Amino acid sequence: MTRVKRGYTARRRRKKIRLFASTFIGAHSRLTRTTTQQRMRALISSHRDRSRKKRDFRRLWITRINAVTREDRLFYSYSLFIHNLYKRQLLLNRKILAQIALSNKNCFDIISNKIIN
Repeated sequence: MTRVKRGYTARRRRKKIRLFASTFIGAHSRLTRTTTQQRMRALISSHRDRSRKKRDFRRLWITRINAVTREDRLFYSYSLFIHNLYKRQLLLNRKILAQIALSNKNCFDIISNKIIN
């Protein structure tokens, strides 16, 4: 069997992996085996954290809305606020509600007064 010199193909594959891992530190950016391992690990982490990011932002919005709803009224909470929103069929998502609560508190008070009464 003839000898196959895999120079171009292998070099191109390794170069692509090294470009991906160029910002990694130490052997993780220099040695081929560790760069491939770190690349796999980085891709797995980025895939996992894309869904985690959505989860974290939802938690942040809920926390902000809850903080603003509890400021004025003593026995009023986030869960009651959302329940009343759905009862009145005011379909505002949590992201928009959190932005309104931060930037324009008067508008948020108008919304909350409208759904309570």
